[in-house]
Amino acid sequence: MAKLVFGMNQSLDGFVDHDGFAVGPALFRHWTEHVRDLTGSIYGRRMYEIMRYWDDDRPEWTAEQRAFAAAWRRQPKWVVSRTLDSVGPNATLVADDIGAVVRGLKSRLAGEIAVSGPDLAGSLTELALIDEYRLYLHPVVLGRGTPFFAGPRPPLRLVATDRLDEDVIRLTYVPA
Repeated sequence: MAKLVFGMNQSLDGFVDHDGFAVGPALFRHWTEHVRDLTGSIYGRRMYEIMRYWDDDRPEWTAEQRAFAAAWRRQPKWVVSRTLDSVGPNATLVADDIGAVVRGLKSRLAGEIAVSGPDLAGSLTELALIDEYRLYLHPVVLGRGTPFFAGPRPPLRLVATDRLDEDVIRLTYVPA
């Protein structure tokens, strides 16, 4: 049975913003290894559109960026959206009954499936489908933006802390 994990970079005041954080080399390597090891990812529409950046090679990319792109392209993706008509390579559009689709993925697959996007994570939290939450805390206060917990705030129990970069700490929680 697969484990559903929601994890994102976030500010100390609880917001996620891809432009608000500097990701150092150690953390970038961590994300590449994480993506490489995933069984797949479930994306909300907005996060999927951001991540489509990795679909096409860019001449200015470093070797590390090319490695991340290759890992991202290889993994299966499920994109939850009622507004998209189609999705890119190695992706499946999910427009209806997300609960049934995710339960099916969890029951038939093994390994870890990443949840990408706070709104999607909020919906999956309401359905009690997320098995683990990973908060990658950056020493930044944004004061605005999309909150990590965009929906219900589940009761959680801390199971691990890890320092991943000079300034970034990962807190891992499971539902209490």
